[in-house]
Amino acid sequence: MERSSPLLLNLSDTRCAEWLAHDHTLLWLGVQGLEAPPGGFVTSEVFFCEVSSNCLRSQQWQHRLPQSWELPGGGSEGSWRSSGPPSPQRAGVLAAAPQQVQAKYPAIKALMRPDPHLKWTVLGMVLVQLLACWLVRGLAWRWLLFWAYAFGGCVNHSLTLAIHDISHNAAFGTARASHNRWFAIFANLPMGVPYAASFKKYHVDHHRYLGGDGLDVDVPTRLEGWLFCTPARKLLWLALQPFFYSLRPLCVNPKAVTRMEVLNALVQLAADATIFALGGVKPMVYLLASSLLGLGLHPISGHFVAEHYMFLKGHETYSYYGPLNWITFNVGYHMEHHDFPSIPGCNLPLVRKIAPEYYDHLPQHHSWVKVLWDFVFEDSLGPYARVKRVCKLAEDRL
Repeated sequence: MERSSPLLLNLSDTRCAEWLAHDHTLLWLGVQGLEAPPGGFVTSEVFFCEVSSNCLRSQQWQHRLPQSWELPGGGSEGSWRSSGPPSPQRAGVLAAAPQQVQAKYPAIKALMRPDPHLKWTVLGMVLVQLLACWLVRGLAWRWLLFWAYAFGGCVNHSLTLAIHDISHNAAFGTARASHNRWFAIFANLPMGVPYAASFKKYHVDHHRYLGGDGLDVDVPTRLEGWLFCTPARKLLWLALQPFFYSLRPLCVNPKAVTRMEVLNALVQLAADATIFALGGVKPMVYLLASSLLGLGLHPISGHFVAEHYMFLKGHETYSYYGPLNWITFNVGYHMEHHDFPSIPGCNLPLVRKIAPEYYDHLPQHHSWVKVLWDFVFEDSLGPYARVKRVCKLAEDRL
């Protein structure tokens, strides 16, 4: 395979720092110094991974900013507007399409209401897992792990997506934010480790600074992109997803521990101690294995890769409309979710039904299993296949 030449990107066209696929070379353009005035110079560093050698090299050069550099969505002078996430799929328009959709279809605003069934669904799932803890006490270890993967993994992964919806106040509405936070801690109980409060803290940044370098901890680190670049290593990376999602925030964007995180940890420890005291070690192993296996190399975990990895150049967010949405609170409707994060998962299919001309033509995934297969075996995919951009830090009003 011949070596491909790195592609010199025109900042006036791309308007962001991003991974791009060019022939057999993958580029990550990390733009620095964007505070420079229009017409000034910015320094860029390009890391490119050659498929033939699976190695990472870098080059640096300078780009001159255009004399008039106006970013879509209202940003200018090289700063990204922080009030909304970028949507390159919409012909380069940033956060404009959601307003257009809502203006054209006022009925969409009526969908921005709590999900009346969410709290009862989550209650049932938590009770089912507690019942499973009682039933697995006498199982052989091999069967315990089997059911942890086949059943408990589905339930616990689904609970993480319920927590995702609850973090957007979908259970009780924005007027009762504290109710949502405590209910997320309740939904966290079968997972075995505290998660809900920390997820809420970082998920806000995922929406505010989608792909933001050092801000959006959903984006893999440079080390992950460099290390996990072969099929075997990418398979390992997928299996270890729970660890990367837990540890990456501490490395990329560490934040002070909040009061809710402490309370989340205390409640979780009390629940774990109670389960251990009543049922012994096997129920606890079942819950922890359900979380680790269900969030690792599992069919449902395909949504981690399907949502924001660049399967096609210029498209960083994708939806999936398949049957697994039935057990994942419609997380597959991801383009719709990023356009309207205040709409709960139960109503996201209605967004597409009301405004099909805004979504039906966009690239979409048809199978999360195929997404995982392609991710592992396609040379153009890996942890590096993500858009990264420099974002201006917004004032925190939460």
